[in-house]
Amino acid sequence: MSEKNAGRTELPFHPMLELEMEMEVFTSDWLHCNQLSNYMARMVSHDRSDPIRHANLLSSALNELFEISFRSGCTSGRLHCNVSRGDGSERIALTFPCAPAQQHLYRDATARASRSGALQIYLDALADENSVSEADVILLGLAINYDASLSLRQVEDRALTVVLDIPVEGLLN
Repeated sequence: MSEKNAGRTELPFHPMLELEMEMEVFTSDWLHCNQLSNYMARMVSHDRSDPIRHANLLSSALNELFEISFRSGCTSGRLHCNVSRGDGSERIALTFPCAPAQQHLYRDATARASRSGALQIYLDALADENSVSEADVILLGLAINYDASLSLRQVEDRALTVVLDIPVEGLLN
């Protein structure tokens, strides 16, 4: 995450699209990650100045988030994703079941993505796939490659919400 992300203030976000489905259905086929990310991205990109480019960018980020929820290994519970729009930014909030014993992996990855030196950690992870977890690589990649702000919230004791704020208008210009 860049220095300019650290000072971002909370902007009002307006709901664009919401999706909810059973994890058992979601995890029944790996292709659901790609199918859902493409569908959601196209739906919220229709009114952007370059809707195809915007949809491609957003679809990639959504796909990465869906993949970490897919790999959580939980098949019970519900997957919930919503996309909201702020002033020049899109917010993706993805809630998925996650065993309490695994939650530290996501907390640690989110913390690494939010601290200074995240770029070097990410580059080291790309060079040595055993240096960090897969969740680290994905979340670090989202923060670095999209100049995104990343946060994590625990939902009850068996689910997590990953919130990703992507400054899409700046990336598209």
